[in-house]
Amino acid sequence: MPEIIPIKDLKDTAKVSELCHSVNEPVFITKNGYGDMVLMSMDTYESERYSWHKYQVLAESRAQIERGEGIDAYEALAEIRRKYGI
Repeated sequence: MPEIIPIKDLKDTAKVSELCHSVNEPVFITKNGYGDMVLMSMDTYESERYSWHKYQVLAESRAQIERGEGIDAYEALAEIRRKYGI
């Protein structure tokens, strides 16, 4: 379950930092009862960024396949073996 805290709790920065590091996921900040911001630790950010990148690459690959730009994996491996004499 996501952590949700009101914006006034940001005054206690040490507590908010501890929370962000302990949950290893984004912490949602509300203002007047509505979503306003998202905070997360650097470790969580880097992990999320890596995941986003993987999904972006997969989506790009799928689009290439749909456009007929991809090549068969066996052909790709054979080409690599020829190129590097494996």
